[in-house]
Amino acid sequence: MTALLLPLAYLLGALPLGYWLARRRGVDLRTASPYTLGLENALRRLGLGLTLLSFLLDFLKGYLPLLLGRGLGLDLAGLLLLGVGVYLGHLYPLFFRDPWPLRAKGAGVLLGVLAALPLEPALGLLPVALALGLYALTGYASLGALGLPLGLLGATFLGGFSPEEKLWAALLFLLALWRYKENLGRILEGTEPRLGNPLPLPSERQVVCAFLIHPLTLEDFWQSPRFRWARPLVRLGLLPQAWVERLAEFFRPMKVGEVRGVRTADGREILCHLISAPLLPHQIKGKPELAVRRAVQGARLARELGATVVGLGAFWSVVGEKGKAVQEAVPGIEVTNGGAYTAGTVKAAIPAILAHFAQSGKDLKATTAAVVGANGVVAFGIARQIAPLVGRLILVGRDQERLEKAAESLRKNLERKGQAPEILVSTEVGSIKEADLVFTATSDPNPVILPEHVKPGAWIYDEGVPPDVHPAVRGVPGVRVIPGGVVRLPGAARATLDLHFGAPDQVPACLAETMILAAEEAFSRKSLGGEVKAENIQFFVERAEALGFRVVE
Repeated sequence: MTALLLPLAYLLGALPLGYWLARRRGVDLRTASPYTLGLENALRRLGLGLTLLSFLLDFLKGYLPLLLGRGLGLDLAGLLLLGVGVYLGHLYPLFFRDPWPLRAKGAGVLLGVLAALPLEPALGLLPVALALGLYALTGYASLGALGLPLGLLGATFLGGFSPEEKLWAALLFLLALWRYKENLGRILEGTEPRLGNPLPLPSERQVVCAFLIHPLTLEDFWQSPRFRWARPLVRLGLLPQAWVERLAEFFRPMKVGEVRGVRTADGREILCHLISAPLLPHQIKGKPELAVRRAVQGARLARELGATVVGLGAFWSVVGEKGKAVQEAVPGIEVTNGGAYTAGTVKAAIPAILAHFAQSGKDLKATTAAVVGANGVVAFGIARQIAPLVGRLILVGRDQERLEKAAESLRKNLERKGQAPEILVSTEVGSIKEADLVFTATSDPNPVILPEHVKPGAWIYDEGVPPDVHPAVRGVPGVRVIPGGVVRLPGAARATLDLHFGAPDQVPACLAETMILAAEEAFSRKSLGGEVKAENIQFFVERAEALGFRVVE
């Protein structure tokens, strides 16, 4: 009998009743779900009536299959197995489908399962009392919901239940624990909404965006408290790095932090959710299909968090044709790779750098400059900007043919203006040894400029993320390394994670572009693909200045 009822319980659990109800009422559940916003915000978005009705439908999904099982004479072990089946159906309604229909975490389903079990009154009240106690003591609705299956598991031990009954109760708790893992991670990181302290919702004076990040090194994994427990295991050699990297490939994107306190010059507040799929740079570059899938999932999560724009940071910015595939897969949110404002910050910073260089007693017209990564859009933009001002220019990239074509185009353009310097091309980084000024902007996961490549006394502007310049280069006599593409946010801004850009209020330009897009709703200006329009670069430079964003020089 259990074998016959189990598929029925699963199918009933799989019905997205709350989702259908919200759709009929014209509510977008993806931006009103307790899954992402917390219980209080869900009540504010959905209203008390719709929230209670959705909860009741979930309760009935858990209650009715077990009530039927009791009527057909199933024992407690069989009923608990039905509870596992209905909850599994609620969590994973259609296997191998991505994305799954969004639904709540299933507290109503769990309560329905508990209500249908033939437990003694004292044991039956234990899970409810534990749930209410955890919610009251901590303020976290997610911990309160976890108290239901945890209390049930405790009741099976206190009541002397059979091993089989304990097994199904334990499985129900583990399923709930897995479902609430994101909430538990956010509790550890301090970003989970609590009772009386809900997340701010978007309004005329507050906008929400998201930014997709990834660890640059294995050490970055340990920034998140949810992964920090593994650090001593890795350091003791008990958990090989290769295993950590392999496991990371199975993690879907998760919210790991926020950028808070951003207030523009006109008084608006910007909240930015930091979302991470924990892939290292070489994994993103080496497994492009996986990278695109994770970026798409990250964009979907950003939309569920209420963001209007999601930015692709660091190596995510080159995934899926530099964001095009992500935007096509998730049309409900604007996607940007941040290239326009990144180019804008470079354009704004270079005149100051050249002026400081000249003030140090150097003659620009007698200076040899080099641009590393010149096959890329940002680096070649730098080359165009500095070429008329220096005496000799070396373009370094990986594609010799493309470099030569770019150099020829640059020569012709400058010759028409009577400003043509000597322009050389090379695929060897060592050729920059002749340069007094070096500008670098590559997408390489490892440093490309080493001490042996650098002339003593050279100035290096490093736009790469991760940095293109090896830390040991700073030890070369007289060398000055200037980080590029860094923006100071307006207001009392701070990131809850170390983004490796100096102070807590300093972020990469691509993140700043994401915020500006969200604030201005200028979605036609977003950066997608390899092309960066001059008018968009100018737009971000001007709007950033007006809103209070400042380029760090």
